[in-house]
Amino acid sequence: MGRPEKIRLGEILLQQKLLTEDQLKAALDEQKRSGRKLGRIFIDAGYVTEEQIGSALARQLQVPYINLKHFNIRPEVATRLPETLARRFRAIVLEDTGAFYRVGMADPTDLFAYDEINRVLKREIQLAVVAESLLLQTIDRVYRRTEEISGLALELGEELGETTDFAALGLTPGAEEAPVVKLLQSVFEDAVQVRASDIHIEPQEHKVLIRFRIDGMLHVQAEADSKIASALTLRLKLMSGLDISEKRLPQDGRFIVKVRNTQVDVRISTMPTQYGESAVMRLLNQSGGILGLERIGMPADMLLRLRHIIHRPSGMVLVTGPTGSGKTTTLYAALDELNTTERKIITVEDPVEYRLPGINQVQIHEKIDLTFSRVLRTALRQDPDVILVGEMRDQGTVETGLRAAMTGHMVFSTLHTNDAISTPIRLLDMGAPRYMVAMSLQVVLAQRLLRLVCESCGEVAQLAPQEHEWMRLELGREADGPQYRKGRGCTQCNGTGYLGRTGVYEMLEMTRPVVEAANQPDPAIFMQVARKQMEGHMLKDHAVKLVVEGKTTVEEAMRIGSQLND
Repeated sequence: MGRPEKIRLGEILLQQKLLTEDQLKAALDEQKRSGRKLGRIFIDAGYVTEEQIGSALARQLQVPYINLKHFNIRPEVATRLPETLARRFRAIVLEDTGAFYRVGMADPTDLFAYDEINRVLKREIQLAVVAESLLLQTIDRVYRRTEEISGLALELGEELGETTDFAALGLTPGAEEAPVVKLLQSVFEDAVQVRASDIHIEPQEHKVLIRFRIDGMLHVQAEADSKIASALTLRLKLMSGLDISEKRLPQDGRFIVKVRNTQVDVRISTMPTQYGESAVMRLLNQSGGILGLERIGMPADMLLRLRHIIHRPSGMVLVTGPTGSGKTTTLYAALDELNTTERKIITVEDPVEYRLPGINQVQIHEKIDLTFSRVLRTALRQDPDVILVGEMRDQGTVETGLRAAMTGHMVFSTLHTNDAISTPIRLLDMGAPRYMVAMSLQVVLAQRLLRLVCESCGEVAQLAPQEHEWMRLELGREADGPQYRKGRGCTQCNGTGYLGRTGVYEMLEMTRPVVEAANQPDPAIFMQVARKQMEGHMLKDHAVKLVVEGKTTVEEAMRIGSQLND
């Protein structure tokens, strides 16, 4: 099909019975008022989905509708259309058949866009319809800034030459055009596009490494001349208000960077190493918002029990797991649910990771003796209903927290233990009185994060012998039943085969038998009772269930399993 004819979206949706006359009239009125795109108004009002609009347009124009989630785009083909045009016209080159280019467009009725794309690509184009939201995500992934970053790093290296006169580099705040500023901006933009949680800048002997942590795994983003490392660190220190003359001691700070109209909160830690200062930045994307409890991947029956418990007037809820296992996300999902005008919520954290309107968040500051236990004692005088303590670090915090839970407050906190069963025992080891733990603790949730198989390139996979053996130990004869899946690696997942993560959970509820066992002096009795209660619902069981459903790989479940004590 060549150039599309001009068509009216509202009429097509009416013809295909996806819209009523009244809905169309209401949407047209809204369009007159706001000037917004008609398609957007239909979707936001809930009349139709983005996919229904795409399919309806495709049927009318007799072109294919392509779901980008399951389409493997080759960057070398897609980038024949410059990024600025791809974004402006909401279009992407899907394939090159030799005779023509297949181009996916969110609005194939945009004739001006069609003519411009035709002019730039200088070859016949065949259209396909794609969903706009998926298209924008795909553009983000395809037009990565890898080359731009390497180019800017090279430019910065040349400009530095042998000089150490950083003033000449525009390291004064506000020097927007300086290569170091452009380079860091590109690094932040790329990191946000690929959903990185951390950026590592590490000076080595002959080079500086820039690595991103994506879905819990580190990936090298760029390598550059080692002489640019100090310029990068210096600029980052200026941005976060750190002491630029102090290079021998570690420093911590934070700043906000603007990436494509969204504010990204960045926490930075610098540390002197053999070849210069290493800088690690944690990105807290404020626009990502807080997940609701139903979206963190918890099994339905467990979610029901947890909801019931967090709405109690008092008690302690502990979430455990190693660093980076999503504990804060879970606690904030619970806080978000309890955040009503009738409740006063105070959080005591180091650092404050999420911003939640309507609650009082306090940042710990050890240097001025603003410690967890001190802030917690003060917080209790502020008449709260719910308190979140970032971490149970010492005996003082544990005792104050448990006492608060006994005296009519709901207390949420985290603890670094491997699993749910060992948590009450760890509290006793930290010096908490046995009766307090038994009376105050309501539930312990242990969790990990598992990477999900990429939906775009996931395929049926054969298990390696040790993977099969591991599944056989977990499932017995049933291990041969499921269709196991694995990602091949594509542009959507940066070649890793995984895209996104979900939580795996186990929950120890302090029921009467468990509380009675916790009051016995012998911890072995408690562990036996708790294990019996949780049988079949342990972390490993949840991970195996996700493997059987094809959502993750055996390799990922084995990684979780290896961290647990059998």
